[in-house]
Amino acid sequence: MDLNFIAFGVYPYIALAVLVIGSVLRFDREQYTWRTGSSQLLRRRQLMVGSVLFHVGILAIFAGHFVGLLTPIAVWDFLGVSHGFKQMLAIVAGGLAGSACLVGGLLLLHRRLFDPRIRQTSSFGDMAILIILMTQLCLGLATIPLSLGHRDGHEMVKFMSWAQGIFTLNPNSANFIADVHWIFRAHLTLGLTILLVFPFTRLVHMLSAPVWYLNRRGWQLVRSKRRMPVTRRIGGSAR
Repeated sequence: MDLNFIAFGVYPYIALAVLVIGSVLRFDREQYTWRTGSSQLLRRRQLMVGSVLFHVGILAIFAGHFVGLLTPIAVWDFLGVSHGFKQMLAIVAGGLAGSACLVGGLLLLHRRLFDPRIRQTSSFGDMAILIILMTQLCLGLATIPLSLGHRDGHEMVKFMSWAQGIFTLNPNSANFIADVHWIFRAHLTLGLTILLVFPFTRLVHMLSAPVWYLNRRGWQLVRSKRRMPVTRRIGGSAR
């Protein structure tokens, strides 16, 4: 069993299994940790700018990777989208989204590292996952010059075949990317590692969307534990 098969034929299933099972167990047993710690009152302007850039960028990256890798090649061919056009679209859109996400993430990381008050309220996991994400973004951006050398989209098809092979349980899926550049392989490996640690970090809040508030009827009632005096209106006057 060679290293390529272990890294890209076995490890993806381990990462996906831990992602799904770990997220379900955490939500079931530790719902109060299913959130992000707030430091909004400290360096609020830097937080807002960094948070907007980071979240917009990472959502665009996730959507691009999900659609780009998992949409069957036959669908793109049916729509008349050439591999070369899709490759350039991925380079431009991914470059813009990745750059925005990197700038935002560095602003957020700077707050946590260099503001003593924020650093005291930040856990090791908060710091570590941001550093891992910044490293992953740098690797992703580093693939752009390599991708420009393969503008025909041939290399991109290899990654699509690999990703779709994983989800269709193709035992030979790892062979599709056996000869790609080491930066691509490092980017994929770290991406799988992020999926592996996902349930144990603050990233789990990405799975939560408060859509149920849209269907809420009536007002939320908030009661104080301290008994308040009751006034009654009798004959038009309060007593």
